[in-house]
Amino acid sequence: MATATLTTRQNIRQTAQKLFRERGYAAVGMRELAKEVGIEAPSIYNHYKSKDDLLREICFDIAAQFFKAFEEVDLNEKSATKKMRAAIKGHVSVIADNMEASAVFFQEWMFLEEPNLAQFKKLRHEYELKFRDIIDKGMKKGDFKTMNLKLVTFTIFSALNATYDLYKTSEKLSPDQIAEDIAGLLLKGLKS
Repeated sequence: MATATLTTRQNIRQTAQKLFRERGYAAVGMRELAKEVGIEAPSIYNHYKSKDDLLREICFDIAAQFFKAFEEVDLNEKSATKKMRAAIKGHVSVIADNMEASAVFFQEWMFLEEPNLAQFKKLRHEYELKFRDIIDKGMKKGDFKTMNLKLVTFTIFSALNATYDLYKTSEKLSPDQIAEDIAGLLLKGLKS
């Protein structure tokens, strides 16, 4: 019994991620979602209280995965370059493993309702600070040239967060190759 419920819940989430990515969160209704899943509209509420509840789960799950990937960065490593390369690889890996959910995370988070929106913004900021800390320490140690820290962090996240678009092209690159190439480009800019 529990397995069937879990399977239905997973199906709802996967279908929602696909529809939210294709049409946007605001354009998808719960009735339409239920129809796509193949269940009666009222049944969807046995699994999710609301559409916001579904969006919250997607966004907060991906955020947790980004934090988990960052935990694998060896912060005791002396080289800021190696730390940043590991952080970039972890970030790209989360995106590559969760294409639909990542697209929703990046494009639809602003539709979260309070208090979820405030909590989500706080998480994003905390995650950004982890990267910013590596960059700042790298600049202070001379591993990276001194630049505007906010601009550098913004540029890195702009590049990383757009990687899911690379998977739409006909040229298929592996997540490792994408991470390595992006890390190489960004780190070269930080050192030049």
